[in-house]
Amino acid sequence: MDGVVDALAHPALPQEAKLPMPTQSLNAPARKRRLPSAPRSTALRRIVVIGGAVAMTGVAGYEMYRVLDVGGLTPLEIALLVLFVALFAWIALAFTSALCGFAAMLAGAGWRLGIDPAAPLPELAGRTALLMPCYNESPARVFAGLQAIEESLAASGRIAHFDLFLLSDTTNPDVWIAEEAAFRALRERTGGHRRIFYRRRTENTERKAGNIADWVRRWGGGYDQFLILDADSVMTADAIVRLAAAMEAHDDVGLIQTLPVVVNASTLFARMQQFAGRVYGPVIAHGIAWWHGAEGNYWGHNAIIRTRAFAECAGLPTLKGRKPFGGHILSHDFVEAALMRRGGWAIHMIPGLEGSYEEGPPSLTDLAIRDRRWCQGNLQHAAVLPARGLHPISRLHLLMGIGSYVTAPLWLWYLLVGILIALQARFVRPEYFSADPSLFPRWPRMNPVLAMWVFVGTMAVLLAPKLLGWLALLFDARTRRGCGGAARSLLGMLIETVIGGLIAPVAMMIQAAGVTSILFGRDSGWTTQRRDDGRVPVRQIARAYTWHTLFGVVLAGIAFAVDPHLLAWMSPVVLGLALAIPLAAGTASVGAGRALARVGLLRTPEEVSPPDVLRRAVALQAAIASETEAGADAISRLFSDRVLLEAHRAMLQIARPRSPASDQVLAVALAKLNEERGPQSLTPTETAAVLASSAGLDLLESYFQKGE
Repeated sequence: MDGVVDALAHPALPQEAKLPMPTQSLNAPARKRRLPSAPRSTALRRIVVIGGAVAMTGVAGYEMYRVLDVGGLTPLEIALLVLFVALFAWIALAFTSALCGFAAMLAGAGWRLGIDPAAPLPELAGRTALLMPCYNESPARVFAGLQAIEESLAASGRIAHFDLFLLSDTTNPDVWIAEEAAFRALRERTGGHRRIFYRRRTENTERKAGNIADWVRRWGGGYDQFLILDADSVMTADAIVRLAAAMEAHDDVGLIQTLPVVVNASTLFARMQQFAGRVYGPVIAHGIAWWHGAEGNYWGHNAIIRTRAFAECAGLPTLKGRKPFGGHILSHDFVEAALMRRGGWAIHMIPGLEGSYEEGPPSLTDLAIRDRRWCQGNLQHAAVLPARGLHPISRLHLLMGIGSYVTAPLWLWYLLVGILIALQARFVRPEYFSADPSLFPRWPRMNPVLAMWVFVGTMAVLLAPKLLGWLALLFDARTRRGCGGAARSLLGMLIETVIGGLIAPVAMMIQAAGVTSILFGRDSGWTTQRRDDGRVPVRQIARAYTWHTLFGVVLAGIAFAVDPHLLAWMSPVVLGLALAIPLAAGTASVGAGRALARVGLLRTPEEVSPPDVLRRAVALQAAIASETEAGADAISRLFSDRVLLEAHRAMLQIARPRSPASDQVLAVALAKLNEERGPQSLTPTETAAVLASSAGLDLLESYFQKGE
């Protein structure tokens, strides 16, 4: 009985410290406030980046006009020119931003807010909560990451200033009870009964945003700031403590975003993302931090937030209309950052702070599933764009979030319009003499040499950020060695660029299909992100990418019918689509990823020499997974462990009330049990409802007492 007493003596949650978090109006005015933390000359920086992109777009648009001007523009050529200008503006902004990021990296300008990684670890005065929201995730992975972070903080001597919360929105009953068991085991291993907490919501209202808002309203009053983690996040104590100290030292700062580094990749696809993020990511991050200034953005995790600022400003409204555009805001992070900035708080990014890690999707298929949900959330931002009082840079963040998905169908339309123009030139007889009086015929005047140079220039602007990232790597000896040296990192960049270029048209079609389905009113739902080795059955891959393959073959046939030279120009797009199935299968291969790792390609410093916190997290995950009872269902696990059962009952006493819909599910489940149909008759949803009810637990206990 000692275990039962111990489970009840240390509640799963601390005493509530309520903090109001009102829902914000999109019509509220901005709060004018001086921001001492804002970098000087921010306006000039924005003129350089945005003005440079506008100038480049103007020049490129004019050159494209000269290419298309054949005795006047046809409607198709006008459409192509408009699409070209819009798409070139997109890549031009990325280029000018990356170019400034490259210069900032060489100048050592990745630090601000007084953060100095070479200085001793600062002392702290306030309290910080580490929040890890999760939804049907592997308990072994989640609790391994939490324990690695907790141990790192303990070793730093600053653990007294931190509490850790696992905020569960899990709906799978087996995962839920496994979480509770892992939570108790984590407390026992670390002795963190008074600083490690667990809360599961009965209702998943507003998804992740609602999960965090519920914590703010119930416990936010007890913490000066909170740090958001994803289920696959790991951070070092050094990074966490320096972020907390920077927040304490700057009263105008509401949020500080780090640059998470992708780690633990095994498949070829994941290793490509890991390598790209490590080599190109810093240049991009330094660039946006340089010109965003105090109007930065929030990526939803691995960021520290001032609790009072978040509660005052980030209560999300419900958008008018039906799903997928109306309802709860899915991509909440961009909107929360915009609302906090409107409320007078600075939003910063610190791109040079090491010790912030995450994992990426293991395959193209998993990326497509995740992107479908992000796509819907970003398109919802169209309803937030007109909100009153938003800073222009915040509006630009929202617009770029929309553009990151809208550009996919624009690229597709650009491709199709170009083909239509080629078909028109091939099969429609040109009119050399117009109906208007004229002394001279209108001869075609397209300049193929100029067209080639426009293409070359566009590709150079598109690929330049990759080259800048590699060049910046050469100036950092530790990173250069960790990526395999100058030659291997260059070869890795070429491999990533070629395979990524082949995958790009497939991803274009996936995103275009996602945008189209959302425009037709299809909701993305909420699925758990896969974080395993990415294995997908070949038959499933073939079904998923058959249409991409057929589209590539049709495009190849049309291009060849027009002119074999056109097919040669389109070969990267056509080849990528035609090979969609083997590309998706091959890049999801762990063997292919390991083969490149063995010869030192697509390496990263964190792979070659993992930080202690990552090494510890991987070891803990394996240990926790091996200790988990394989195949144990929730009910069997719960009623075979009396201590766990009593702890579970204690947690239910502090749970939130259920909704009428949940009560209906519970009523059906209780009816089944009262009819003595047994626990095996319950669906997973009904099982979860019963396990969340004292009456249901009593009925289940009676079955086990009778030996049933």
